[in-house]
This record gives sequence, C-alpha cells and structure tokens, in this order.
Amino acid sequence: MHDYNITEKGALLTEAEHSIILLHGRGASAEDILPLAKEFSIKNCYLAAPQATHSTWYPTSFMAEEEANEPWLSSAVDVVKRLIDETAEHIPLNKIYIMGFSQGACLTLEVAARYAAEYAGIAAFTGGLIGNELKTERYNGNFNGSKVFIGSGDKDPHVPLSRIKESKEILEKMGAAVQMEIYPDRAHTITLDEINKVNQLLF
Repeated sequence: MHDYNITEKGALLTEAEHSIILLHGRGASAEDILPLAKEFSIKNCYLAAPQATHSTWYPTSFMAEEEANEPWLSSAVDVVKRLIDETAEHIPLNKIYIMGFSQGACLTLEVAARYAAEYAGIAAFTGGLIGNELKTERYNGNFNGSKVFIGSGDKDPHVPLSRIKESKEILEKMGAAVQMEIYPDRAHTITLDEINKVNQLLF
C-alpha cells in the first residue's frame, strides 16, 4: 500500500489562492513532476505532489484486469482523494487543478471521474481512464463545466487512442468540457504545444 508522502512547493496551503496537484509517472518521483507547474501562468499557488511507493502507482498496464493492479490502484486513488480533500479544507475545489503524466495522467482522470466536481481544471498528459473495461457505475458526480485537457500521441505505445476517445466521451457525459489534442508520431513525453494549450485552456 502507498504511504501518504506529499512533497509541497510554492505558496503555503493556508495562504494560497489556488492549488495544483501533480501526479508523476511510472518510475518517476514527486520531485520530477513538480517543476512542470513553473510552465503555467498562475500566482500564489500551493503545489503538492504525492510520491508513489516504489515510484509506481500500480504494477501493470492501466488497461490490465483490475485485479492485477490491486490493492495498489485503490490505495493510489485513496492517496490522491485524501490530498484533494485536505487541500479543499483551505482552497475551494474550483480553484484546485489536478494534473499528471502517463501513469499519473491515468490516475488523474480516474480520481476526477470517481469524484467529479467543479474543479479549476484537469490536465492529463498521455492518459485515459483505468481498467480492462471501463465501469461507468463507479464514476460519480458532475464536473459542472470543468475544463479538461487530454494530450497524447496517435500511436503511443502505452495509451491507445481508442481509450483516450472513450475517456473523453465519458467525461463529457459527466459535464466536463474536454479538449483532446492528438499528435502524429509523438514520443511518450510532454510537449511545449501541450503546455501552451493547457495555459490557454485552464489559465
């Protein structure tokens, strides 16, 4: 199970006007993902990144049978939800952004869909909702127009385009305003164009 280990940067939680929660990818760390926040046009912002135990949120593909990723997946969801709840004690949800890359992008969308609300914005850099088959009955709430960005390559080796499109449809049915950007032959990374798009959409 994951420890609750949060790395914080930026403004103090008790004094900040906004927050960005950042979720790292497989094999990475909280320290790796936090510098991403510097690319966005926002001030007086509390930054928080949880650290996955062994640097992995769940052991196998995000499209594997659910049992293959448990209990790690449920523990990861719990960690992120706890961080959102504790942040929301000081900063309203509509001023909290949630972002992630790769495995962290999948976790970003999964937590947001399970606990949909009017967030300030959501950005998934190469990710989709989690599961061999998506179980829409576990997604609850309404995004009330929250803006969501999903970016990926058209032939990404880890995240099929079909799952990104399916995720977009589900999130839109839950009231999200989703902008999907698909890049031909793009490597498994975050591009400057994606950062610019997120700045335009969310900030």
